[in-house]
Amino acid sequence: MNKYNIVILESAIQDLSDLSNTISLDYKSPLTAVRYLRGLKTEIAKLSRSAESYSIQTRPYYRQYGFNVLRIIYKRMVIVFTVADTTVYFRATVSAATVTGL
Repeated sequence: MNKYNIVILESAIQDLSDLSNTISLDYKSPLTAVRYLRGLKTEIAKLSRSAESYSIQTRPYYRQYGFNVLRIIYKRMVIVFTVADTTVYFRATVSAATVTGL
């Protein structure tokens, strides 16, 4: 089993910030936002030892993130990432509702 380094891209950081703000401010649930983000980060951290176990996504939606795109579904969010050598590039977190055909 390979050990992967995780690189969180700026766009993914912004996605997490936007998600946190939406839950905290729009839904007025700051504690829920903290718990949800903690869960997302736990899922992302698991990629350091299991990135190769996910299948490549072929749906047209994922083409915007490049080639050989993989994903994890966490609750109602999709974590989008790619793997190159021993590095996982965390590219985005999007609502599962925006990804057609799930």
